[in-house]
Amino acid sequence: MPEQNLEGLALSCKPLGENDRLLTLLSEDQGVIRLAVPGARKPRSSLAAAVPLSHLKLLVGGGSGLRRVRQLKVLRSYSGLAQQLEALAAAQALSELCLALVPGDAPAPGVLADLLMQLGRLDALVRERGCDLEALAIAVQGSVHLLALGGYALPLGRCARSGEPLEPPVGNWDWRCSLIPSEGLVIGALAGARVVLNASELALLQRLLRPNLPRRRDGELMGPLAVWLHLLELVEHWCQEHLGRRPRALNMLRSSLSTSPAPSWN
Repeated sequence: MPEQNLEGLALSCKPLGENDRLLTLLSEDQGVIRLAVPGARKPRSSLAAAVPLSHLKLLVGGGSGLRRVRQLKVLRSYSGLAQQLEALAAAQALSELCLALVPGDAPAPGVLADLLMQLGRLDALVRERGCDLEALAIAVQGSVHLLALGGYALPLGRCARSGEPLEPPVGNWDWRCSLIPSEGLVIGALAGARVVLNASELALLQRLLRPNLPRRRDGELMGPLAVWLHLLELVEHWCQEHLGRRPRALNMLRSSLSTSPAPSWN
């Protein structure tokens, strides 16, 4: 196979042999692929920059089996996320979600671009010393986006049982809808539901399909911490049901923000 140019985000890097690394890369055209990076564990190697959360441009060669990285250029590094635990946990959770969603050696339209957008927001948050709540909101919104792009979108348009439009009556504090992970969202507070949302929480969740985070007119993020933790719980149950696992880094994110995630109904 001739040499090939690739661009993507390093999702993970593991030791391979004595001096090499095994790079797992998310690319637009080939989905998740695994590549050998010769000598990357040597301190003076020109390929030592093959590390997680780096946006890379690669020259790849090799025939059948594991292809090898010949040259590497860092387009952008997100290593600064390590300065804030919540931002790092959010980035790791989104990376884990991509690994679960994206098939190998198959195109993944829009996934890389959306993930890079969310990482850019997290990076700006760290640089500006923004609040931890925003890291949580980015993790939740990023998960909603990636699930939709990966074919496992949360069904936020209609009741899974009646087919009625999910139009939350904001201000009506008696209204509820329930997450039944095998079905979707069902109007009413149902026994056995994994998560029950009020009207304001569903309205906030529906807004996460948009490109930008939901903000008030003064620029402040909509929704208190307890509500965002509640939406995070919903995303986790959906991932567990439809992907067979949930991103482990979400536990780190939750524990860093709250030891008792209770929803707010008013």
